[in-house]
Amino acid sequence: MASMVAASAVVAPAAFAAASSAVSTSESSSVKAFSGLKSATLFSAKSKSLSSVQNGSRVQCMQVWNPMGQTKFETFSYLPDLTDDQIAKQVDYMIQKNLIPCLEFDINAHDGVSRANNRSPGYYDGRYWTMWKLPMFGCQDASQVLREIQECKKEYPNCFVRVLGFDNVRQVQICGFLVAKPN
Repeated sequence: MASMVAASAVVAPAAFAAASSAVSTSESSSVKAFSGLKSATLFSAKSKSLSSVQNGSRVQCMQVWNPMGQTKFETFSYLPDLTDDQIAKQVDYMIQKNLIPCLEFDINAHDGVSRANNRSPGYYDGRYWTMWKLPMFGCQDASQVLREIQECKKEYPNCFVRVLGFDNVRQVQICGFLVAKPN
């Protein structure tokens, strides 16, 4: 074992030196100096003279979404509210991928993450949501999850509710989406 390690240590510097000398001779003759991400020849004089900013030479820039007072959560929060059928399809997909559905709710989710109560490092308010019951281990049907969503919404009508999909092998959250917003 020790002889293999010593042999590889001797071979590696020699191979590296040979490769680097081959690269340096080819670089010195054919590689141009870096002058930016795009060549100046790609942009015509016409595009430089336009008064509006452009993305590249053909695509107009888009206005980005204004986040002020329009908090978005999880994956589908930019879409209209999901119907029960759409939620069921998402949950069926999670179950098909062997993810474990779990419901969480939070009354202060619209406030976002803050540091109002404590200034110590690593502490944030609003970071964690409260779990509704235990994760639904063994869940085989989306209707079970829909029933739990309805119960959670009935119990906490002024809360945000989301469905999460956990991978029990990697022990991480894989997906999540909002299913209810406060009335």
